[in-house]
Amino acid sequence: MRYISTRGTAPVLNFEEAMLSGLARDGGLYVPETIPQLSAEEIAGMEGQSYEEIAYRVMRPFVGDVFTDAEFRGIIDRAYAGFGHAARAPLKQLDQGHFLLELFHGPTLAFKDFAMQLIGQMFQTALGRKGERVTIVGATSGDTGSAAIEAFRGLENVDVFILFPHGRISEVQRRQMTTPQESNVHALAMDGDFDACQARLKDMFNDFDFRDGVRLAGVNSINWGRVLAQVVYYFSSAVALGAPHRKISFTVPTGNFGDIFAGYIAKRMGLPVDRLVVATNQNDILHRCLSGQGYHKGKTIPSISPSMDIQISSNFERALFDAYDREAPAIVQLMDELKEGGFDVSQGAMQVLQQHYASGRASEEETADTIAATLKSASELLCPHSAIGVKVAEKQRVAGTPMVTLATAHPAKFPAAVEEASGVHPPLPARMADLYEREERVTRVPNDLAALKEHIKGQLTA
Repeated sequence: MRYISTRGTAPVLNFEEAMLSGLARDGGLYVPETIPQLSAEEIAGMEGQSYEEIAYRVMRPFVGDVFTDAEFRGIIDRAYAGFGHAARAPLKQLDQGHFLLELFHGPTLAFKDFAMQLIGQMFQTALGRKGERVTIVGATSGDTGSAAIEAFRGLENVDVFILFPHGRISEVQRRQMTTPQESNVHALAMDGDFDACQARLKDMFNDFDFRDGVRLAGVNSINWGRVLAQVVYYFSSAVALGAPHRKISFTVPTGNFGDIFAGYIAKRMGLPVDRLVVATNQNDILHRCLSGQGYHKGKTIPSISPSMDIQISSNFERALFDAYDREAPAIVQLMDELKEGGFDVSQGAMQVLQQHYASGRASEEETADTIAATLKSASELLCPHSAIGVKVAEKQRVAGTPMVTLATAHPAKFPAAVEEASGVHPPLPARMADLYEREERVTRVPNDLAALKEHIKGQLTA
């Protein structure tokens, strides 16, 4: 299996190389050269299998010969051993034909754990046998960072630095990043919003002297391994609801587009997906673009769903790459235009995007109302992001086709917003009950590339 860059000039890599690189050297994102296909019989054979077994069958074709079968099964087993539900990603019925896919049973209570725990084990295996060490730098709007720190803390072959926007994430999200005491993990509170954190991260990857000097690796959703891990729960949930003998639709609350792009990959692999619905909050650049209004940046407005307060959705580049028939020069031009504020999508590419994706948005009031209404009607307490998904799904459901809404985080990660909407304070699981008493380790850093690079180099493990 070979991986190519969306911008066309970076080296072609195998899975391990693409995973360890993260961002391609030409600034693009790695994607598989071809998408492996699963037959209807192979998909049907997943019925009744464990999540780990489905994960092995879905991901194995993408990995190639990087890991042996035994190694890869061991990686998967270790990745999900710490999840708090035997099904890993259980379904709960909200209404007739509407199901919630609970993706918050991992160590940090968010869907990012599915990918990050797996990536951590793959990094450790790949680097350990080579005797090599890398520096992971990531940017987070809240959940990616805590999942990364949890996955990599204490591992021998990595140093981890996570940038998060100072004062713009929930206290639980912050404390999950700042309370681990292992010396190889570092939480950096950066001035600015998430888009600024993401921009500085890309700047570091594009500074090849720095990148090579510290052996920089990325685990943001730009990393193909992250997307691949998320493909699995589309298969596990769809098979549980009757696939491949019936079509299934999915609604995905998303800011960076990685989670829903994983659904697109599942569809391309042969999963009978009817609709993939992008759900956004008031920062609705994706909804506006998919509605034909172009992709034009605006001001990021803080919301009660902070993980979606994003204007630059990195993984959308992968969707555009396929929509433009994998013409890399077209993507380079669009990304250059994005630096100046935005771009319009050609008519042909828009038709391709709308063939695969629908979209909707939910206001702050609608989000809060949905939290209260879902608690009353289904005894399910939603986080604000999941509530956006449920609200949009209600508008997009089609009779006769099951709709699965992805519940991306536990409500306890956003206690203030959930309590204000529902009157119920969501408690943390017992294993995290002392989170507010744990000592924090955090460094405030400026939105300055040179200062960030110097800080990282100064903290690396010898």
